[in-house]
Amino acid sequence: MPTASDFARTAMAATLMLAASGAALAQTQPAYPPFDAKRGVFSFAGGLEKSLPAVVQVTTLGQSRGPSSADDPKPFSSGSGVIIDAGQGIVVTNNHVVQGGRKFTVDLTDGRLFDAVLVGADKATDIAVLRIEPDGRPLDLTQVRTVDSDTLRTGDLAFAVGYPLGLDQTLTMGVISGLNRSGLGDAVEDYIQTDAAVNSGNSGGPLLDSQGRLIGINTSILSGGAGGGNDGIAFAVPTRILQTVTEQLRATGKVRRGTVGAIFGSLTPERARELDLNIVRGAVVLDVAPGSAADRAGLRREDVLTRISARPVVNSGSVLATVGLSTPGTELAVDYLRDGRSASTRMSVAEAPGDETEDQPATPTT
Repeated sequence: MPTASDFARTAMAATLMLAASGAALAQTQPAYPPFDAKRGVFSFAGGLEKSLPAVVQVTTLGQSRGPSSADDPKPFSSGSGVIIDAGQGIVVTNNHVVQGGRKFTVDLTDGRLFDAVLVGADKATDIAVLRIEPDGRPLDLTQVRTVDSDTLRTGDLAFAVGYPLGLDQTLTMGVISGLNRSGLGDAVEDYIQTDAAVNSGNSGGPLLDSQGRLIGINTSILSGGAGGGNDGIAFAVPTRILQTVTEQLRATGKVRRGTVGAIFGSLTPERARELDLNIVRGAVVLDVAPGSAADRAGLRREDVLTRISARPVVNSGSVLATVGLSTPGTELAVDYLRDGRSASTRMSVAEAPGDETEDQPATPTT
């Protein structure tokens, strides 16, 4: 028969096992909010500091408006950028930062200045790729780590880094305010919304998570003030789109845009009532070109797309982003509603006749 000492030994063994498993768990999972015991403060510096040297200032030079030699381009635009490939000196920024430029320079956090060449730019997503030009000095660059933006959740912490309003590198903190934002222009839109302070000069700079990993590129703001300042509503191109665009720009210098030959509109409450639907998330087919991919797939006017390529359709931007960034020939699975009944089909993406748009999203931050 077990004695009291036997029970005590068993309880002690169980306690030690729990303590050991707790210690192992603590070693594999970081403590949040992170606490710097040495200084006695809460701080995200440990995760972010590794990425800050990858954030650069981009200056665009072109023909001066005043009297000047054609061989003496003057700075007319500046913004931010982030190094995504240290070995090749690849910097990502916004198209509107470099648009119209003849020459580009990149200013690193350690004070070094390098010339850069434009690899390619895409107006529809407002993404541009630069390559830092070696000049005999060791590049010794730092690149940012990247995370899949599809893993983001509203309420996650977000940090915007850049060179706003003539200041040196500046870090601001906020949260992910929303995902899948669109309707700000006529381009490929599927933005991350954040309330991290973003101002003129932040364009092209990274939006980072709390571990310092890249989740998006800051590209535009909504501002109610006449000066276009920060009102807590900023938008970033998510890495899901960023990676697709940069891969194509690095490979060919341009982006092949997909199309299915249909016009889509967001499902609003008004449209939902007209169609006798009890949902307000989706994209309504407004028109279908005869003989197009959408036509061959059997889509008709007033069909409501609810999923495309296994992704939920929030609005028309969800469809445009998926179709526009799909390479021609890609087959997309589509779920839709017709007269309130569910149906599905597949459609093959065709190459768009024009792969760029002149429209710019919302208010550029530079």
